[in-house]
Amino acid sequence: MQTFLIEVGKALYLFGGLMGLASILTWLERKQSALMQDRVGANRARILGLRLWGLPHIITDAVKLLTKEDFVPAGVPAWLHALAPWVTLTVACLPAAAIPFGHVFPWGGQTIDLQLMDMQVGLVYTLAIASMAIYGVILAGWVTRNKWSVLGSLRAAAQLIGFGVVLGVSLIGPVLLYGTLNLQEMVRWQDTTVLHGWLPRWGIFFQPLAFLVFLTVGIAETKRIPFDLPEGESEIIGYFLEYSGMKFGAFFLADFIETVVVAMLTVTVFLGGWSVPYLSADQGGFVWPWGTYTAVSSVGIALLQMAAFWVKVFAVCWFLLLIRWTLPRFRIDQAVRLGWQYLLPLSVLNAFGTAVVLLMIGR
Repeated sequence: MQTFLIEVGKALYLFGGLMGLASILTWLERKQSALMQDRVGANRARILGLRLWGLPHIITDAVKLLTKEDFVPAGVPAWLHALAPWVTLTVACLPAAAIPFGHVFPWGGQTIDLQLMDMQVGLVYTLAIASMAIYGVILAGWVTRNKWSVLGSLRAAAQLIGFGVVLGVSLIGPVLLYGTLNLQEMVRWQDTTVLHGWLPRWGIFFQPLAFLVFLTVGIAETKRIPFDLPEGESEIIGYFLEYSGMKFGAFFLADFIETVVVAMLTVTVFLGGWSVPYLSADQGGFVWPWGTYTAVSSVGIALLQMAAFWVKVFAVCWFLLLIRWTLPRFRIDQAVRLGWQYLLPLSVLNAFGTAVVLLMIGR
């Protein structure tokens, strides 16, 4: 029973953090874009007369979506119409189950692994589940019998399948470097020591090309600007044209959840995951490059590692939003050409180069 409660607690913590951060991003995107465009941004909603920098808009948006009319096109099965957004939302959340949000947490004389699913093939699981997002998008465009929605879903198929291939190939280099598909083991490898006494031993310093390709492809997989071809508001409106209310909200929220998951995977593979530079769990504190030592309790170490993970994830999310409000949208031919003719060869080159280097040094 205790084990069951621990697993439930970890699930609530992980998916609560995922959904909470995705909700915060709906507000952050408005305020960040307003700051970049010299505007005020969302600030009209109030709670007890307090505007709180526009944060109440998160609640008012949810209330608005929940109370709007649920429109179903004539001749479309209601259950099939409702299935597409929830498939998309569910598939967006599931990859996070294999991502470690910490190392271990001491509790009642035992240590709790801070990962919902510790899988030897965790990276494969994450990519496999993420690739299923295409099913919800295709279903949404097809079931509504709207030609513009169908066109949007076909664009999504061309984009997600093409960039999905590049996504997997871009991670071959890091997998060869770490020697494992277990995401927790990847973080432990990066947490082992530091380079030259001061530089963290993170994957980005060993695989910079893989990091750039992965981050670019990750943005494309979220279907957001500059890769928002499945929506293309100025052209075809998008695959969820015939959706309203909370069904539309599910598609909207899924995009933000995918952004958070991409940030979580980027942090795990390239930015040290939960590791904190100079913090050694074995030595019980910070071992600074200049020779001093600061003791930290085991609980404090666990809390610092969990906090470091979410801080890194938030920083990557902020950077992704910065790109979203900076770059213009690609044309469909430009996006497809970028994926197949440039990013895929670079990924193959990086994997080949990594294999050669590891072979030369005897790995």
